[in-house]
Amino acid sequence: MQEESQPPSDDRQSGRWTLIRDIGVLQLKLIVDGLRDLVLVPISLVAGVVSLAKSGRGGGTEFYDLLRLGRKSERWINLFGAADNSPSAEDEDVEFSNADIDGLVSRVESFVIDEYRKGGVTKQAKVGLDKAIDSLHKFAARDIDDRD
Repeated sequence: MQEESQPPSDDRQSGRWTLIRDIGVLQLKLIVDGLRDLVLVPISLVAGVVSLAKSGRGGGTEFYDLLRLGRKSERWINLFGAADNSPSAEDEDVEFSNADIDGLVSRVESFVIDEYRKGGVTKQAKVGLDKAIDSLHKFAARDIDDRD
């Protein structure tokens, strides 16, 4: 005896269409997020260099202004907002480290600072980077003086 296929319930169909919508929306958000990141890479480098060049004269806010704009765009994109449509609360039970990239960077930074204090290779690298930034400041100051 063959089993008859039962038509899906409205709840199941509704859930299925919500899932299909959320899959499509995530793909769109990933594209928008990726394009934003693609644009932010060169802009953040330019803003960082400008901030470094101006930091000797009380400036240097361009980079952080860009970060605040990036944070706003991240909230607007709300990449994983569809997780709220999950039919179960399984994601609440998933254990995921509270650490993030900022925490990892802090640990690496602490290591580098410790190495610097010991007088290792990182001290030589810092001296070289300081010289490069000082040269950038001199170049920016000379450029401003040439315009006046």
